[in-house]
Amino acid sequence: MPDRRLLNRRRLLTLGGITAGGILGGAVLLPKGQTPAPGGTGHNGHGVEPVAGTRSIRPETQFSQRMPVPRQLTPTRATGVDLYRIPIQPGQAEFRTGHPTAVRTYAGQFVGPTIRAKTGRPVRVTFTNELDVASNVHLHGGHVPQSSDGHPMDMIAPGQSRTYDYPNTQQGATLWYHDHAHHLEAENVYFGLHGFYIIEDDAEKNLGLPGGPYDVPIMLRDAELDANGALVYPSHPPNRTTILANGVVTPNFPVAARKYRFRLLNAANERTFSLSLGGAALVQIGSDGGLLPAPVVRSEIVLGSAERADVVIDFSGHPIGSHLVLYDVSGPVLRFDVTRAAPDPSVVPAVLRPLPALPPATVERDIAMKFDLSGAEPVALVNGRPYDPNRVDFRVKRGTTEIWHVRNDDVEFGIPHTFHLHLEQFRVLDRNGAPPSLDDAGRKDTIFIAPGETVRVQVTFTDHLGKYVYHCHYLEHSALGMMAQMEVVA
Repeated sequence: MPDRRLLNRRRLLTLGGITAGGILGGAVLLPKGQTPAPGGTGHNGHGVEPVAGTRSIRPETQFSQRMPVPRQLTPTRATGVDLYRIPIQPGQAEFRTGHPTAVRTYAGQFVGPTIRAKTGRPVRVTFTNELDVASNVHLHGGHVPQSSDGHPMDMIAPGQSRTYDYPNTQQGATLWYHDHAHHLEAENVYFGLHGFYIIEDDAEKNLGLPGGPYDVPIMLRDAELDANGALVYPSHPPNRTTILANGVVTPNFPVAARKYRFRLLNAANERTFSLSLGGAALVQIGSDGGLLPAPVVRSEIVLGSAERADVVIDFSGHPIGSHLVLYDVSGPVLRFDVTRAAPDPSVVPAVLRPLPALPPATVERDIAMKFDLSGAEPVALVNGRPYDPNRVDFRVKRGTTEIWHVRNDDVEFGIPHTFHLHLEQFRVLDRNGAPPSLDDAGRKDTIFIAPGETVRVQVTFTDHLGKYVYHCHYLEHSALGMMAQMEVVA
């Protein structure tokens, strides 16, 4: 009789549920000088998956297309609120020239249109589902009421609409919106239901950072394409060897010889990017929840699925006609082409935004993520239980501060996870008892956790009441139910 656990591991592979660094035992690519974290692959606590498969884009196509900047929407202004209407609709994209493929879009764009909101000014968005499958919209990193959080069970059925209210009471930050319909989230996001939501505030604006056309959001993700350039799904993550920057395969982006702010987002379902400029400086100024206390010069930045980093790159020291390439460990991602001179009044001040200490924690909790492979089908678990939308796992008192010990128990087969908390940002206190890395700095809402790791995070629950989920943000894992539910109570 075949080993049931082996059969389930094979099924997880089909669903994209395990990375090759785990059960396949393949070679794992790591940045120079880095060694795997205990129990799994890692760099500063982040796993870096191997490159496998045979569907990579041919080298001669690299940098042949320009990277677009996602279209920014203009709101209809009502009294005290900005209004938007966004259809969720089928569309087409060309990842290989002349070979259109079917995708799912917000407003017809594979990278959905960008919403730029302002702190203190509410936004109301009505989404209408024109697909033939259910959808749902989650504002990832948003501090929003339960009714507008995109709870996995709050579906938008085909032909129906739903309105979401975003109060924007939080500080400036690079957020994103994406599908969160339970069991469909991985498929819907893979096919294109993702877009930027950027909150700006006056304090940040007054710092003089690069802005306007020199403030550019860049969505990074991967895909597996067939011989005709069509998206393959279900798909084993190591076969997703085609890297997309704002929906284009290894594009170029013309820049002026001056400073730019780039808002980097890892929107891949299940991948870690380890990004560098081939030795040139990346000045990190922000993470998931907004600005860092001070800029940090980095040679490399690691982003797990759903993590963000705001960076400033100064092209002024590079002559017109020169090129800088943004690399992942798997190869080039994007080439910056210095094409012109331009005035540059922008600055990167030595102090960005204070990060005040959180109040003392009064509650500590344990969260463990793991797959159960003992039965007929793989079961995704949080604290030993599969997701049940009718069950409340934690009741959290509004106004309190808590410390959560988040653990990845999938050691035997080396399955990495990411952890995402809805509603609030948190601070990383330590990772395996050691001080947090630069990749954990600032206000976070998502962190990578390698097999065997435990990360302590501290969070204060402020004003919204209701039920919110926390889950693995490897979307194939959450689609299988690696998710739990808390209720914030008065």
